[in-house]
Amino acid sequence: MNFSYYMPSRLFFGKGEIEKLATEKLPGKKALLVISSGNSMKKYGYLDEVTDLLKKSGTECVLFDKILPNPIKSHVMEGAALAKAQGCDFVIGLGGGSSIDSAKAIAVMAANEGDYWDYIRGGSGKGMPVPNKPLPIIAITTTAGTGTEADPWTVITKEETGEKIGGGYDDTFPYFSIIDPDLMMSVPPHLTAYQGFDALFHSTEGYINKTANFMSDMYALAAIELIGKYLPRAVNDGSDEEARAMVALANTLAGMVESTSGCTSEHSLEHALSGYYPELPHGAGLIMISLEYNKLFAAKVCPERFVAMAKALGKADADKPEDFVTALADLQKACGVENLKMSDYGIKADEMQRVALHAKDIMGGLFEVDRYQLSVEEIVSILEKSYR
Repeated sequence: MNFSYYMPSRLFFGKGEIEKLATEKLPGKKALLVISSGNSMKKYGYLDEVTDLLKKSGTECVLFDKILPNPIKSHVMEGAALAKAQGCDFVIGLGGGSSIDSAKAIAVMAANEGDYWDYIRGGSGKGMPVPNKPLPIIAITTTAGTGTEADPWTVITKEETGEKIGGGYDDTFPYFSIIDPDLMMSVPPHLTAYQGFDALFHSTEGYINKTANFMSDMYALAAIELIGKYLPRAVNDGSDEEARAMVALANTLAGMVESTSGCTSEHSLEHALSGYYPELPHGAGLIMISLEYNKLFAAKVCPERFVAMAKALGKADADKPEDFVTALADLQKACGVENLKMSDYGIKADEMQRVALHAKDIMGGLFEVDRYQLSVEEIVSILEKSYR
């Protein structure tokens, strides 16, 4: 029953909560507003809505709109330089996990010298302590996938080496976060699915992790149940307000799992794939490897936890660990993502050894919290069996 619980971010959840941006006390007077390089924030009016609300509160903002779906270190450094040059005293991440993760990393580097990789543990990171507190961060999420609004983590790729590594610490929790399902209604079906499965795997990995505890278990099972029930509805009808809200809630709960437990090596494997192949959406990569990964773990460890996850996903009569793999496959079919192919993203079948070694090298720490220690041969086998 021993656990440590620290989740200092204030969360504003629900329809219309974006208005809090104009009424709540902000942590500064001039924000760097971080969004993706795509056009969705502008096309659907979210950017204008946020800037109008900031004006109402008497707050200036500077736009940084270069973030990629798999965010890269050079943009973190460029955004931080802009924040310094413009005298920004806090950072807002508006969009999906990539924008909010980038906002967190930019907030660190806007207050510190050197290179972002100086402070990263793993791979070629130097693992140095961060001297100065980052700028305060506000997270406004327009997707339901990473849960980054409720955790301190940020995943950035060093593009020169393909190292996609998670970082973060107590000071990168958001000052406050806004989770307004109204901002998620425009997400297309395939991205809704990819993001929802990312939230699912944050929850399942946190539940089978060696660091799982009473608090993380509570959040994880609730998130798994909500995703099993509502993600197919959100994928099949993006205008379903109840489904959107419930998947958003599941995502935030999954972020709390990340704050109290954490990921397993499943995420290391995917980070190796999308680190080398940045066009691969993170959630899609997780879906591709998930059945083989969970099939192996279900046969090795904590059978009662796999049964509990199967029941949470909706398989009420589950009584054996492999029932979770069946329930997971059924959910993939219900969301239309059962036939995703690595080959569609340029990944070659003969690269699995390289990917496996890269996974161990860049995020080996996640392997250490697995209840079963995968060999390199087993990692290669998971990847090869997942390959299409």
